[in-house]
Amino acid sequence: MVVPSELEKAMEIFLMCFHKYSGDKEYLTKGDLQKLMENEFPEFLKNQNDPLAVDKIMKDLDQCRDGRVNFHSYFSLLAGLTIACNDYYTRHMIPNKK
Repeated sequence: MVVPSELEKAMEIFLMCFHKYSGDKEYLTKGDLQKLMENEFPEFLKNQNDPLAVDKIMKDLDQCRDGRVNFHSYFSLLAGLTIACNDYYTRHMIPNKK
């Protein structure tokens, strides 16, 4: 039996999370995205102090303006959040090397 790597497990989690909230559809609606953000990124939403945060995210991700967020756009959200976390980590968490 082949054991998946940590990165493969993370990819599976990203995938399964999308499908958990999209259900049988191949996209997330605003309501789906709201539930995903509330359940999977609760601290992010708390720190936004903006009741329209999900509306703004939906607007940015819904490139076709059809009220749907496809997997590519969802993954762009994850990539952007991960980049922001990495930027914070490299600035504040990694000790300066001399």
